[in-house]
Amino acid sequence: MNHFPNIKSLATVVPPYVLEQSQVALAASQHFSGSFGDFSRLASVFANAGISKRYSCVPLSWYGQPHSFREKNEKYVDNSIELLAVATQSAIEQAHLGIKDIDGIVVVSSTGIATPSLDALLIDRLNLRRDIARLPIFGLGCVGGVIGLSRTAALALAEPHKNYLFLVVELCGLTFRNTDFNKSNVVATALFGDGAAAAVVGCGTGIYKILGWGEHTWPNSLDVMGWKVRDDGLGVLFSQDIPNLVRSNMQSVATAYLDDQGLSFSDIDTFICHPGGPKVLSALEDIFGLPIGGLGLSRDVLNQHGNMSAATVLFVLDAVKQLDRKGIHLMSALGPGFTCGFLTLKAS
Repeated sequence: MNHFPNIKSLATVVPPYVLEQSQVALAASQHFSGSFGDFSRLASVFANAGISKRYSCVPLSWYGQPHSFREKNEKYVDNSIELLAVATQSAIEQAHLGIKDIDGIVVVSSTGIATPSLDALLIDRLNLRRDIARLPIFGLGCVGGVIGLSRTAALALAEPHKNYLFLVVELCGLTFRNTDFNKSNVVATALFGDGAAAAVVGCGTGIYKILGWGEHTWPNSLDVMGWKVRDDGLGVLFSQDIPNLVRSNMQSVATAYLDDQGLSFSDIDTFICHPGGPKVLSALEDIFGLPIGGLGLSRDVLNQHGNMSAATVLFVLDAVKQLDRKGIHLMSALGPGFTCGFLTLKAS
């Protein structure tokens, strides 16, 4: 490549309500135990999730009542715009740019729907340029942070004189369905949190040079992860076999991706992995040849924020940025499809 896209800035933001895991576990026990005969066996998921607290755009009491898809989605749109506005302004300021310097905007989100899309709503909210290029992306789930950043990098590479704004917002808590007593909903209740992130991407100088990107979608895997649309909202779908699928299938795919980049695992200074859960992180540590707990930053983000779907890996990247870690970094995430996404960075 004659030009490399760069991450020029990165900002993360969370909503105002703090959900302590111990409080969520108690509320879940009160809610599920009367109608879920096997809940006592599943209750340990709250203690074993590796999470101390999470953030939510609604208070804990909100989850105790049923809500329509319409009500949830209205909260999704309102809170998403609030969080994205804060993250956008911070990212643009960090990049030493003005609001009119942004030429394009890519928005990733899979926890609600908006038409006009969130990017259009943000144009009015922040008075972004009227000729700005827009790309809303829905349906990538947890892998959206990596693949969305890849798409943004490709746009920046195609037009190296332009600045692109990459945004992610996921309000996973709003997908909780009060009447769903399936195991997947219990696990989601123990894992999901809310958060948003923003990055300015363009060619030239920046914090991280984006060296390359890639992805892989496995065959016969559409039922591993995703949403089931129900009358009262989005019902979570994920297989309990995800950690085993990672151990069995991801190493060869990651190796092939790095081979294409002229790299190997030994060349990677930091693995920036989406923390889908502690078992997935343990599987990733195994295939990357890391010691137990080697993905410490991913585990820290999970502990303090929970699984925020696509936004989470940007929080891990922000933790790496705060530590000023140098060298070559590999970002990875897994999401519906069943798909893994990779992105290679080099600290400037």
